[in-house]
Amino acid sequence: MTTLTKNDLLSLEEYSGRRQEFKAKVIAHKRPRQLSLTKNARLYFEDEMTIRYQIQEMLRIEKVFEAEGIQDELDAYNPLIPDGKNLKATFMLEYEDAELRKAELAKLIGVEDKVWLQVEGFDKVYAIADEDLDRENDEKTSSVHFVRFEFTDEMVAAFKEKQAVLAGCDHEHMRVEGLRLSAETAASLSEDFA
Repeated sequence: MTTLTKNDLLSLEEYSGRRQEFKAKVIAHKRPRQLSLTKNARLYFEDEMTIRYQIQEMLRIEKVFEAEGIQDELDAYNPLIPDGKNLKATFMLEYEDAELRKAELAKLIGVEDKVWLQVEGFDKVYAIADEDLDRENDEKTSSVHFVRFEFTDEMVAAFKEKQAVLAGCDHEHMRVEGLRLSAETAASLSEDFA
């Protein structure tokens, strides 16, 4: 598993000087790593670069420079880096209107467990969600979930050989059937496999 260490990060001063350049690079890198399931539900696939950026930004915002604080951020975010046999993503339920968001999140309890990816010719791979902490309760789900998709060696090989990859959701209030990942998205995600 790829994990970041303190040595992989820039100091606050170094990061400040290189932030705009790094941010532009990360934005371009993230573009093909997003997948809209619906107009309000999106997967943002994470990798070493996206997580490095997230950590650097958190350290910058919180002005953290002590070793213990840096390690806390590394410990929080390292689990979101794929380990070579899986894909990891932030699953966002995005509603601008607060009242609509409240109503929709109440209907979508459990949605994070119903999101899937499927390499054509194989079974669906359902998301394993929120391993760090439970993000829903009896009244609503969260608008942010961290999910992991675990693939067999055969699925990984087919994925890397450019077999079609589909995505969807089986939740009763969010039915999405077989969205095909673009070639650009599939190619970017295939790099997450060792």
